Amino acid sequence: MGKTSVGVLGLQGDVIEHLEALHRAGLAGLEVKTREELQRVDALIIPGGESTTVAKLLDRFALREPLVARIRGGMPTWGTCMGMIVLSTEIVGMPDQPTLGVLDVAVLRNAFGRQVESAEVPLDIPALGGSPFPGVFIRAPWVERVGEGVEVLCHLQGKAVMVRQGNILGTSFHPELTRDGRMHRWFADWCMRAKSAA
Repeated sequence: MGKTSVGVLGLQGDVIEHLEALHRAGLAGLEVKTREELQRVDALIIPGGESTTVAKLLDRFALREPLVARIRGGMPTWGTCMGMIVLSTEIVGMPDQPTLGVLDVAVLRNAFGRQVESAEVPLDIPALGGSPFPGVFIRAPWVERVGEGVEVLCHLQGKAVMVRQGNILGTSFHPELTRDGRMHRWFADWCMRAKSAA
């Protein structure tokens, strides 16, 4: 991956799991909690967790505005589960919950059911090639609406669970909770191409 550095937003959620997944994929990851750390990374993963909590912590750590600026400036950014919710422009049924508003999708929280209904489902993701990817869904959202310019990369039960808009990627599932490193390697390759084109 050369000198490209991938940060993991370290406010709450599956931070360690993403850092370990990056390591297993042969990549160096950096936990990001401050503006200074955000400026040191070329790309960012916003992990799964609790979206209401993270929305508040973004303001407490004064990260909302610089994060939006970096994303709108072209920084490759990947939100998994809660991360996709935080990136979205709309949360169905929750108009008052703040988001970063950079990914033009409407998401439905806990769309696949409660914690006890969590499951691992094989997903056909053409971008990854090869065998189905083990999609881990834990109180996962799905995408109810995609805006113009949003590409759907994977469906489950007729609903979008992986989307891309420019430099932003969103997945409903948790690749960091599997031993399959293809998603993290694919994201890293995407970051390298974006850096080369800059």
